[in-house]
Amino acid sequence: MLDAAEAASPVDAVEAVTKELGRAVGATEVSFLIVDQSGRALVRLSHIPLQHADDAADATPRLTGERRDAGERAMVVPLDGGPAEQAVRTQTVQVSASETEPGSGSPQWTVLAPMTERGEVIGLLELCVPQAPDTDALAEIARLAHLLAFVAIANRRHTDVYEWGQRSRPSSLSAEIQQRLLPGPRTCEAGAFTLAAWLEPAAKIAGDTFDYSLARDVLHLSMTDAMGHGVGAALTATLCVGGLRGARRQGASLLEQASATNAALAGHSADNALDDFVTGLIGRLDLRSGELELVNAGHVAPFLLRAGVVTTLALPADPPFGLFGDTRFRSTTTALEPGDRVVLVTDGMLERNAAGIDLSVAIAETADLHPREAVRRLADSVLDATGHALEDDATVMLVSWHGGHHRRRSTFAGADSHRASDPLG
Repeated sequence: MLDAAEAASPVDAVEAVTKELGRAVGATEVSFLIVDQSGRALVRLSHIPLQHADDAADATPRLTGERRDAGERAMVVPLDGGPAEQAVRTQTVQVSASETEPGSGSPQWTVLAPMTERGEVIGLLELCVPQAPDTDALAEIARLAHLLAFVAIANRRHTDVYEWGQRSRPSSLSAEIQQRLLPGPRTCEAGAFTLAAWLEPAAKIAGDTFDYSLARDVLHLSMTDAMGHGVGAALTATLCVGGLRGARRQGASLLEQASATNAALAGHSADNALDDFVTGLIGRLDLRSGELELVNAGHVAPFLLRAGVVTTLALPADPPFGLFGDTRFRSTTTALEPGDRVVLVTDGMLERNAAGIDLSVAIAETADLHPREAVRRLADSVLDATGHALEDDATVMLVSWHGGHHRRRSTFAGADSHRASDPLG
């Protein structure tokens, strides 16, 4: 299978491997479904009837809701509570029976296996097989789906095909800039913690970003919100994120990162007669001790969920980055306990037309969800309250602290079933 991936071009690699997977397990059809950028659907990028693999793609009729571009095909499959969503949510292989054709009486089974890496769901492997798979076959399919996840991760770096498939809604220039500032995976899971973040963009992109990076014994994280809207806010956010990353990669302390970024933004504003500034939270979580050090640059205070009770962390609020060139920032350290969850948000999660949401209650209600589902549930609550008409970006980052640094994760086929969300219903 790896030979097939390397022999094909990056554009064809996933399709070549899915074809090999299908042959290996005797499937009649095989599909690769990638997670949509909205997080609320999957996109079927390749659908290969194995008996007719050499047929031209354009010979098939266009389906309702299908997008095509230069021979590429993408079909949105909503996460509607069915087997696909259950596979993503529970991180387990799902099997359902159906007839090959209505009224034919010939059964076939559809197998959906999650493709996951470090808690980040890449998509699903969908197989149609003529016989019900046994336990050993399902375990092998799960492992093959895990392999396919790495093939997709490696090859998407060389092409826009996967990105095109994930974008079921138009993207503005400011949105393009904003998306490039975010880390590639939105989820990161290790023995001691699970982190997940989500950004729900407003119609006029407003400059929200989040970032994280894992060192050997430290988890770095940040959440920032540049003033204004559109391309201007996206460019200010670019300066801020670039300043934080550059200082971090030079080994600067948290306070040094804050000071360097502040000086860069203030200098740029002065040189160009601008009034740009960025609010933000930047932090370092010591994975050996569980101590979380935070700097608050005029941002919304983070929430702490501990033993079912949600409180806000009392942090001294310094001026935003770029407002005053001589600002002296302060940091505050909080000792986390196993089971704690820290939630960072931007003010878009608290905007006026979302006033009906009690965010503390919403955080408590998501305590049993895996962080990747929890952050989307929180974003959904704001969308529902605002009638899907956000006036500002709504961004949330959740860090679940398990403790036990250097402890190995308990995984099978890339997923830790003990940390996964329970099935719907």
